[in-house]
Amino acid sequence: MRIAGVATALLVAAPVLAQEADILVLGRGLPAGPGVPAYGSVLIDAERLREAGRLETGLLDVAGFQQFRRSDSRSANPSAQGATLRALGGNAASRTLVTLDGVPVADPFFGHIPFTALSPERLGAVRVTRGGGSGAFAAGAVAGTIELMSATLGQLPDLAAQAEGGSHGSTGVQAGLTADLGGGYVSLSGRWDRSDGFWTTPKDQRVPASARAANEGWSLSGRAVVPLGAAELQARVLLFRDERTLRFKGADSGSEGQDASLRLIARGPWEVEALAYVQARNFRNIVISSTTFRPTLDQRNTPATGLGGKLELRPPMGGDQLLRLGADLRWADGTMFETAFNGSTGAITARRQAGGQQLSAGLFAEDDWTLGELVLTGGARLDHWAIRDGHYESHNAAGVPTQSEQFANRQDWRLSGRAGLLWHATGALSLRAAAYSNHRLPTLNELYRPFVVFPVTTQANAALKPEVLQGIEAGVEFQPLPTMRLALTAFDNRLKDAIANVTIAPNLRQRRNVEAIHARGLEATGTLAFGAFDLSGSLALTHSRVRADGTAMDGLRPAQTPELMLSATAGWRPAEGTTLSATLRHTGRQYEDDLQTDSLPAATTLDLFGQLPLTTGVSLYARAENLFDANVFTRNVGGSLDLGTPRTLWVGLRVEALGR
Repeated sequence: MRIAGVATALLVAAPVLAQEADILVLGRGLPAGPGVPAYGSVLIDAERLREAGRLETGLLDVAGFQQFRRSDSRSANPSAQGATLRALGGNAASRTLVTLDGVPVADPFFGHIPFTALSPERLGAVRVTRGGGSGAFAAGAVAGTIELMSATLGQLPDLAAQAEGGSHGSTGVQAGLTADLGGGYVSLSGRWDRSDGFWTTPKDQRVPASARAANEGWSLSGRAVVPLGAAELQARVLLFRDERTLRFKGADSGSEGQDASLRLIARGPWEVEALAYVQARNFRNIVISSTTFRPTLDQRNTPATGLGGKLELRPPMGGDQLLRLGADLRWADGTMFETAFNGSTGAITARRQAGGQQLSAGLFAEDDWTLGELVLTGGARLDHWAIRDGHYESHNAAGVPTQSEQFANRQDWRLSGRAGLLWHATGALSLRAAAYSNHRLPTLNELYRPFVVFPVTTQANAALKPEVLQGIEAGVEFQPLPTMRLALTAFDNRLKDAIANVTIAPNLRQRRNVEAIHARGLEATGTLAFGAFDLSGSLALTHSRVRADGTAMDGLRPAQTPELMLSATAGWRPAEGTTLSATLRHTGRQYEDDLQTDSLPAATTLDLFGQLPLTTGVSLYARAENLFDANVFTRNVGGSLDLGTPRTLWVGLRVEALGR
């Protein structure tokens, strides 16, 4: 396992990021500045991502990363896969900004991350920065940023293919082709996998209508990098579709997307990065009654469109200073169409639609100033946001309107920023400190779409205000040897007007702004390599509490938020291509709801990975997930339980051919 801690080397040298010196076309954006380590970063390299098998599994190496529930993309509702950090409360929307080659990837309507479409085999590295951020698209990064970086030409074989099979009738195939294109290159790849699924319902709660978490999905990706003199043009297209069944027969959900982006990178005295992207997404979901086992809701269509772009300029300031000036824009439009049924008779009771638009436009400036062993950094953003055309309509089975609401348009300005310092006190010791503020708009889903996880109904709330983060942190890094690094961070973050699912009656909740979520804690990372062995680990210990005076949830831990998360990996790599690693993960107890009535016990799992070269370019690999078959409870509503991934074994064959 190779995870770099908070380190300047992460940003400057970086054989992981820079690749071969004679490759002029990098296929990456402009390099991160020397001030970024002041905010703390963790790097996950391509090899570790491939060992993990799934992107969300690899991200668990960074303690504190979580989705709304403990489920991964095989057994979670796609709309619940929001990414967050720092114990700021479980939320189906992402409080963390996730980008792929600089493009935000969150769904324009729901705010969740399409993890199944983001294959680890296509990535060259992932950088995770915990804490609020400034810079491009950072309005929304209240819990940090996760930067996904595509594999570059130096990391991609001419031809790569793999096939694997596993427990629960699971199969998967992937293939990729990379070829020179003038002075650049083009890369095409595809993935398909399916599974009969595992039981998410405990054996003593299963009924004839219970179903395994069956799933099937595919994605196609194309990327071209073309040199234009001193600049390069990067183009990307991503198509994906994902189908899942959850808990009951007929409880089917599906998501799909078509994304495209163009990025122009100019390197020279004036560095420029210009980016434009478009997203077309859709989601559908059928809700099955847990008493009659008939459909009660068909969320049949949720089309959403996202558009955006940025322009960043870096004027020549001299070798000791890096100035970034820029502007960015994001626009989202989405509408939900659904049909409600009587769970006993199957008769249509209502047809509903809801949706709206969002706009966020910002100007940003950041400056990194190196003064010998001291790096000072600071940045500010001015954002204008607008929420428009919000509406909710309901008709009865005969088409007669029963409810029609047009919500008032809203808009405002917000100033946010961050500042930090990094001091290389000695050759082995570095100290850092940072303070920041940021905000996140409620998603269209949070504003307008109610949902049901039987027997609890959660209402939408068109009056939700943006969340606002204020935080400080300080850290120390000790690197006495090139192969040993230890880092410790203490943080204090306060998320004001935090959006939470608040209980307002038995089996009824509503999304509401609470006064704040206050999270304080410690984060530690460490790496050690000796000979063919390496060790790495990450720990997050957090005291997080809801501040909501006069309510029953005041002083309680936020829903879906553990106090302790731990990940540790030991690896053995005796020869090129030969690997054996073991990963231990622990997640502390957390609660399903805001009133801490339904507990999700702590869970500890062990994963294994092994790879053995058979001949040049051909390797056999095996993976074990949750080797000891621990119960990982992912949902608890009044004793009705769901389970996460049980023991799952995989074996696969990987073929790579490199002609360059």
